[in-house]
Amino acid sequence: MSQNQNNTHDVLIIGSGAAGLTAALTLAEHASVLVLAKGELTSGSTAWAQGGIAAVLDAGDTFEDHIRDTMIAGAGLNRMETVEFVIESAPHAIHRLVELGVPFNTDGPNLHLTREGGHSHRRIVHVNDATGWAVQAALLKAAEEHPNITLLPNRTCVDLITGRHEKRYSGSGRVWGAYALDTQSGKVEAYTARATVLASGGAGRCYLFSTAPRGATGDGIAMAWRAGARVSNMEMMQFHPTCLYNLEVKNFLITEAVRGEGGRLINPRTGKRFMEFYDAERLELAPRDVVARAIDAEIKRFGLDYVHLDISHMPAEFVKEHFPNIYEKLLGLGIDMTTGPIPVVPAQHYTCGGVLIDLDGRTDLPGLYAAGECTESGLHGANRLASNSLLECFVFGEAAARDIIARWDTFDAPPPVLPWDDSRVTDSDEEVVIKQNWTEIRRFMWNYVGIVRTTKRLERAAHRIKLLKEEVGDYYGHFRVSTDLIELRNLLDCAELIVQSALRRKESRGLHYTLDYPKTLPQAKDTILVP
Repeated sequence: MSQNQNNTHDVLIIGSGAAGLTAALTLAEHASVLVLAKGELTSGSTAWAQGGIAAVLDAGDTFEDHIRDTMIAGAGLNRMETVEFVIESAPHAIHRLVELGVPFNTDGPNLHLTREGGHSHRRIVHVNDATGWAVQAALLKAAEEHPNITLLPNRTCVDLITGRHEKRYSGSGRVWGAYALDTQSGKVEAYTARATVLASGGAGRCYLFSTAPRGATGDGIAMAWRAGARVSNMEMMQFHPTCLYNLEVKNFLITEAVRGEGGRLINPRTGKRFMEFYDAERLELAPRDVVARAIDAEIKRFGLDYVHLDISHMPAEFVKEHFPNIYEKLLGLGIDMTTGPIPVVPAQHYTCGGVLIDLDGRTDLPGLYAAGECTESGLHGANRLASNSLLECFVFGEAAARDIIARWDTFDAPPPVLPWDDSRVTDSDEEVVIKQNWTEIRRFMWNYVGIVRTTKRLERAAHRIKLLKEEVGDYYGHFRVSTDLIELRNLLDCAELIVQSALRRKESRGLHYTLDYPKTLPQAKDTILVP
């Protein structure tokens, strides 16, 4: 497989997190790979993941148990073939990471396994409480050292290149790469390839409170939708139960493992544990949707700003050893988790829906693959089980790469494509429009499309989205693109997909809880939107 200079490579990968770099490293033995990152190469969600990676490695654990736990958390909306494929691939994925030098915690000769909510066994492989950072560092080091991989940071993708962008217009849905803004030069360039892999992360920044990084604006989902790909289950937005409540620090996550190792949820007004009123059997170890709704209910019922998560009854050395990063971070904010409680609130945490893919990571559009949080693979169903997210990135990053290699002879070289239309040369003198709209979206999505929903609130959100789309569309058509403007356009598209999906689901299931349809229907069906 050859590489010519300029902006054409064998394969283009959008996103430099776990899914993108896994795909890049698998492909690089056979092809020239270009990886585009919107910000710095470490700015995606992978580096933020605290908990770990779920895999069956313990003698008493089985694939069947992990599959069952995943299906129960997913409220039956998962696709069984996907769940089996991912979970049976997990030990191999961990082995690859060990080979790359990820310094997982060990327990004698074996990897140390912790337990998290919804899991029936200890099966979480981790690096203290900063697994994602260690994984990101190892993948990035390997990618930087590979001669067939080019890494380009500070490139904000605007749109996918399809048949309508060919110089000899074909109008086909075939994807040939993407247009991306170089944020330093301000120029938009075409990056073309025989195959393109979307690994661009989720859409968490649609919400006011989110644990997702600043760049999680659903770019890949929105671009694929505009290009003609189907999108599925976007109403299934996971809210992490325990995000630090702090007016200065907006999105610091307190990992699930704090509850797994004995942390208790307490109402600060009554001073009592409250999970027994919501899930008497599983208490703090209930799945995330149950715990998030319980906290939300306590906050609304008692007019609280937050609830307490307390692990101070455990020995101080145990807490510091298990959660060194969280301990240090909180100490810097004046909170000592070994002597007192942590104030927490739920926050948007994970996008369970996304671009529809098959077991090879293929989307509806020829030449376009996708992996990780921007996809709906069928693994998570109506609610993601803790620590299955990084696992999905490794398994589907590799699966997409292997399918591209297997089908290489069927991929044509990209045709000449039209340059980006730079006739809109005026810079906006109204950046305030972007800021205002960005804030407005995140606020009404939190209030109307949050943890508990109603049809009336969803309709209000839909109405606001319609007005904003007209305003942003007009603005987008007249001014030079910037990262903020591109993200705003994508946020709006994703917000619309979330609201339309939520309006279509006439039941409560997993992460989608509506007061108008509180019952769960007997049959689980995906919400699939067709462009």
